Amino acid sequence: MDSLTFGATRFVRHLMDPSSRKIPVMEFEVAKILEELQFTMDQFIDLCILCGCDYCDSIKGIGGLTALKLIRQHGSIEGILENINKDKYQIPEDWPYQEARRMFKEPDVTLDIPELKWTAPDEEGLVNFLVKENGFNQDRVTKAIEKIKSAKNKSSQGRLESFFKPTVSTSVPLKRKETSEKPASAAASKKTKSTRGRKK
Repeated sequence: MDSLTFGATRFVRHLMDPSSRKIPVMEFEVAKILEELQFTMDQFIDLCILCGCDYCDSIKGIGGLTALKLIRQHGSIEGILENINKDKYQIPEDWPYQEARRMFKEPDVTLDIPELKWTAPDEEGLVNFLVKENGFNQDRVTKAIEKIKSAKNKSSQGRLESFFKPTVSTSVPLKRKETSEKPASAAASKKTKSTRGRKK
């Protein structure tokens, strides 16, 4: 959901979920969200920070509904911090919510993009960085590396349509009713039998 706070106009959820889970694809449009909540974009960003984001911890004890209620009452995180019951809610020490807000509104974007060369992955470097330095699961990292190596050997990139199963039509096409004409001899024979049956 952080993509909306960065300025994305739409967010699609559950698009890549397996069909066995039977979860419908959900589309969120930020303009409609702001209209429904009657929020400014700044208030929406503060709401997302209170609910939890990648850049700072949230206030313990404040979930989504409480965060929504507090933003409606006080208008911003600053207003909430001035009025919140600090005995009930534990505010993180040196809480960097302002820096998180700045990251959403003024993200650090690299404009000078170097040329990308598709080479074999540095397996040792990836394991050292992800597993030893950042605590990722080694088995998952190893499997991801194998997927990268396998994808590199494929001749072509898959299209988006390949991720979806075709919709099977359950309707049966109507067939034209065939009209068969009985032979004249058969009709005459039937008429004769009917006439004989009436005689006494």
